Amino acid sequence: MGAACAAVLAVLTATPAPAQAPALAPTQAQAPAPAQAQVPVQVKTHGTGSAAHAPAWALKDTGTPAVRFRGLAAVDRDTAWVAGTRGTVLRTTDGGASWRDVSPPGAADLQFRDVEAFDARHAVVLAIGEGEASRVYRTADGGATWTESFRNTDVRAFYDCLTFFDRRHGLAVSDPVDGRFRILSTGDGGRSWTVLPDAGMPPALPGEAGFAASGQCLVPAGPRDVWLATGGAARARVLHSADRGGPGRPPTPRSRRATPRAGCSRSPSATALTASRSAATTARTSPLRRPPPRPVTRAGPGGPPARPRPPTAPASPGCRTAAPPPSRSAPPAPT
Repeated sequence: MGAACAAVLAVLTATPAPAQAPALAPTQAQAPAPAQAQVPVQVKTHGTGSAAHAPAWALKDTGTPAVRFRGLAAVDRDTAWVAGTRGTVLRTTDGGASWRDVSPPGAADLQFRDVEAFDARHAVVLAIGEGEASRVYRTADGGATWTESFRNTDVRAFYDCLTFFDRRHGLAVSDPVDGRFRILSTGDGGRSWTVLPDAGMPPALPGEAGFAASGQCLVPAGPRDVWLATGGAARARVLHSADRGGPGRPPTPRSRRATPRAGCSRSPSATALTASRSAATTARTSPLRRPPPRPVTRAGPGGPPARPRPPTAPASPGCRTAAPPPSRSAPPAPT
């Protein structure tokens, strides 16, 4: 009897064990918590840095605030030549830290619009204008001395720009004379110049001319190809020659609509020969852009007006009729 009571008491006082949760099947096992996604951070830098590099520009003071530069020829990172109004030619050989005035003597009334340099000692500059205002000077000693190698004696000619294929062969171009652009050629580095025959040159359009600005209307490509950009007429054109502008194969014209004060002021670059059509796109003037160009004469801005061109003929179908073109001139100086 005592043993039976003890057994019942043990059952009543015993603490039941907690029930274990049933084991999950392998397919019901909980997956581990996903790792936090790593979002790449993009860092934009300006100036120096490996992620990005913004071009940095440094002002190179020439010490000539009254001169308006039109021509620039960079030979390397240290040597460059600039040319501009008041017959000014400057040269640097230390990357622009200092500039030396190497202007030709007696040229204060000339406007140099183009300079072609081969090294720190050899350079050729072009002065623009009607008649004798168009001249070419050459130096072989860094501008210490200059030789006038060409002076235009034809009052009908107005030379706009020049270019060189190499150190010996170069060309200069004038506005049309007798209905065709006139080409000047040198084969001895600018020491002497010869007017080329115009038999292979397409007839000029009424009012057509070149823009005497920065010497970019005549650009070579390789040893023989050269490109000429025009304006002033109802259609701006790009002319191409494959024989250094000689009397061989006639230049190939390509044209786009233009106005007497708008056209092509720069020829296609040597690395974009296949883009001649797009390079001929005219930069039309508008009230938001620069005013009409002022006449450029031998005496410079403000001098006697230049001889006007003949009136422009009616434009072709699809083009608006052009007003009478201005006198031979370059775009106005920046304000």
